Amino acid sequence: MESRYARINDEELAILRKRIGIEVPRQQPHIERISKDAIRHFVYGIGDTNPLWTDEEYARKSRYKTIIAPPCILYSTDLIASGNVGGLPGVHAMFAGTNWEWFLPVKLGDHIIGSSYLSRLEEKRSEFAGRTFLQGYETVFRNQAQEIVARAESFCIRSERDTAREKGKYKAITRQSYTDEQLKAIETDYDREEVRGAQPRYWEEVDCGDELTPIVKGPLTITDMLAWLMGWGGLFIRAHRRGLEYRLRHPAAALPDPYGIPDVPERVHWDNDFARQVGAPAAYDYGPQRISWLGQLMTNWMGDDGFLRKLEVEVRRFNIVGDTTWCRGKVINKYLQDGSPMVECQVWAENQRGETTAQGKALVLLPGKNKFE
Repeated sequence: MESRYARINDEELAILRKRIGIEVPRQQPHIERISKDAIRHFVYGIGDTNPLWTDEEYARKSRYKTIIAPPCILYSTDLIASGNVGGLPGVHAMFAGTNWEWFLPVKLGDHIIGSSYLSRLEEKRSEFAGRTFLQGYETVFRNQAQEIVARAESFCIRSERDTAREKGKYKAITRQSYTDEQLKAIETDYDREEVRGAQPRYWEEVDCGDELTPIVKGPLTITDMLAWLMGWGGLFIRAHRRGLEYRLRHPAAALPDPYGIPDVPERVHWDNDFARQVGAPAAYDYGPQRISWLGQLMTNWMGDDGFLRKLEVEVRRFNIVGDTTWCRGKVINKYLQDGSPMVECQVWAENQRGETTAQGKALVLLPGKNKFE
């Protein structure tokens, strides 16, 4: 087999293992200050219409008295939590999921700083790419008062591009075409979405087995990816001289296109040909993007008086350009935790082929009609 890209080798693995438990030097994120502009760009990038994020008059009537940010905006404040892993130069990194835990709302004006360390490096065997490694980081997000706003454990799969391409696990998948009737049906699903908003969803009114109102995303386009990037920021994307300087500092991140022009590996998200080089059937979405959709599913459902405590999601399959995703969920448990009314939900993302592309759980603190001891 012709080797075009870097291989996983024991020497680089040993270097990376020595970093476990050591704080990672902080990289400049897309945003630090939670401004109105930053919030608006992020919610436009995921298609979230909740007025609590952008309508100041509406938000003044909420318990926050001002607009706040959707919880997953924290992806925009830290590159490590978003999948910018280190080590194993030239070996592809595929975002695999995040375990989020929030302690405070992300408020307008907050100055968020993340600190991260490498927490694990575990060898896995994969039908997709043979020898692979699960690389995990833990990130703590603090605000300007040094309060811990959230913690995140994020994961990437490190795999050899050549091996994944040669195995061709997903090569039979082709881009979806749609009839006018199918597109109309998707538009109807958009119309069915519900933002609970100012109407409280009381804990006493929720039962195990209740289904969350789905939200739909797609059919996915490159434009959707651009909108996401405008709100989230990207990992390696820099233009012209800044791009050149980045490539000189990180030569393994400069991969030539068919015309010999170096470009970043992040182009798997908009370049079909390069995506196929890493074993994907076509250009595909970002993992944090899809997890943010599931975050929107939860904030739509819980209403302004709910608080998303946890969101733990595994990204399981590619969501390629042309795919449509329905984010779904159902209540699987409710209980009191130290007097706090909690609801646990199963959440997942499902495409038009009936495949589950992401799955996990969410934990929500809901208001109660009664006072619990």
